Amino acid sequence: MTGSEDRPSFRLAYVPGVTPDKWARIWNERLPDVPLSLTQVPAAGAEGVLLDGDADAGLVRLPVDRTRLSAIPLYTETTVVVIPKDHLVTAADEVTAEDLADEIVLHPLDDVLGWEERPPGRPALERPATTADAVELVAAGIGVLLMPLSLARLHHRKDLTYRTVTDAPQSGVALSWPEDAHTDRVEDFIGIVRGRTVNSTRGRQPDPAPAGQKPAAGKQQSGKQQSGKQQTGGARRGGGAPRKKSGSGGARGKPRRR
Repeated sequence: MTGSEDRPSFRLAYVPGVTPDKWARIWNERLPDVPLSLTQVPAAGAEGVLLDGDADAGLVRLPVDRTRLSAIPLYTETTVVVIPKDHLVTAADEVTAEDLADEIVLHPLDDVLGWEERPPGRPALERPATTADAVELVAAGIGVLLMPLSLARLHHRKDLTYRTVTDAPQSGVALSWPEDAHTDRVEDFIGIVRGRTVNSTRGRQPDPAPAGQKPAAGKQQSGKQQSGKQQTGGARRGGGAPRKKSGSGGARGKPRRR
């Protein structure tokens, strides 16, 4: 891992459907002096953005080229089928790929599910250029569309709904960065997405106090209290039980010579 970055900001790319808001808020709280720059990029172009140095890290869809990019898988999304609200499929809470065998299943060119062959059902005459185009075709009653749940929510329309497809491929989301660019700032963001606390020993440690600077008041007080306990314990160990004062009926020592 290299030393601290010279860049004044941390550049994070993210693909459609991914919402980095929570992590961005934590970053701004922990590192207010390092602005976080967010850029949405197409899923298919995310690797190029990272390898070209246009972003320091990215929230991308798997798989990625692991020979050149590091990646930490974060979560796997549910796959749903997007359909008109009056479609017969809406009668069930979830469906299988076989249930869609008689449907025209649209397969956009920017599909992120990674089908081994092709989606179930009957293919359309042409593949839509984008997922957004495919959603318009679903609304027009031309077919149905399978996609990750986050994309279905991103392209939400009042006249469309969706149902879970239990046996369809799923899309995984990961934090990724170039293998040769694992910087301190990248490690900071790894700590955030993994839920590390500010004081976690696995994350970056805060810079030590400059020479001659006194520790925080709370630490000084804690040190005094601990020191006091040690001194009290030492007195008990070294001196044993405290001496009893001799009373009037106790033995007296030898009289002092005059």
